[in-house]
Amino acid sequence: MSVKKQFIKTKPVCKVTFSVEAKEASNASVIGDFNNWCPEEGALSKLKNGTFKGVFNVDKGASYEFKYVIDGVFVNDDEADSFKWNEFAGAENSVLEV
Repeated sequence: MSVKKQFIKTKPVCKVTFSVEAKEASNASVIGDFNNWCPEEGALSKLKNGTFKGVFNVDKGASYEFKYVIDGVFVNDDEADSFKWNEFAGAENSVLEV
């Protein structure tokens, strides 16, 4: 799993690329504060090598909680900037700092 950030100098956004290896999975999404936890808005595309990948614009200067949903299973990104306990979910979420 990985998260890559590309800051845009001329805009108040950061292009964030989420990728997760899930060769056996049929679908994957990234959900979080930046897309209202909506799997449809965070759908990732499956590449030939079995990695799911997607690029999203998020506002700079913020912190976002997120998770991956891989075939209906919620998964944290082990390379996240940090982790935060979420009372609503009753579990830790990955955190993205931009």
